[in-house]
Amino acid sequence: MSVKRNIQASVKDEQLIEKRRNQMIRGAVSLFKQKGFHRTTTREIAKAAGFSIGTLYEYIRTKEDVLFLVCDSIYEQVKERFCSIDLKAGTLECLKMGIEHYFRIVDEMQDEVLVMYQEAKSLTNGALAYVLKKELEMVGMFEELIRRCVENGELDINKEQQQLLAHNIFVQGQMWGFRRWALQKTCSIDEYIELQTDLLFSGMNGFKKRMEVGGEQ
Repeated sequence: MSVKRNIQASVKDEQLIEKRRNQMIRGAVSLFKQKGFHRTTTREIAKAAGFSIGTLYEYIRTKEDVLFLVCDSIYEQVKERFCSIDLKAGTLECLKMGIEHYFRIVDEMQDEVLVMYQEAKSLTNGALAYVLKKELEMVGMFEELIRRCVENGELDINKEQQQLLAHNIFVQGQMWGFRRWALQKTCSIDEYIELQTDLLFSGMNGFKKRMEVGGEQ
């Protein structure tokens, strides 16, 4: 896992830093959705967060820092939820639980997810690399769950298939954020989780059966 990006703050109270930065994220996400990253000013972010521009600069140094905070907040939520899963169990139920946790995070943080991907193009090369690395680490959490299932005999897929499956799950979760304007007309987040999980597992079962039939011929 990569080290969390160190964003300088002149305040020493860690709890206050977290509180102010969460306020900043909420205000900035709303503005970035409405106006875009480049057209939004730090003064507007401060106002939306409920404090002065001087106070804002006690907790960040640049507007780009706010996008890092958005990215980190998503990643930390995913990591925190995954900590409740027994990775060593290596069961399909654990994998299903991981899928549900991740999909619900996307639902709860759909604005943050949308802003992160819409505005990633606004980041400098080094900053973009950091965001993409965080994304791959989230995919890696699913790879770990899937690998444990393979080791436990719950799944029979090779390494390349494990990696692709992890990416598929990750993108399916994002789809709820990107396409919710259409999807929510026909299903709730609960129904979406159930449908996507059923499709995912029926696909794996179908693949396994085709391989077994192919091996018998």
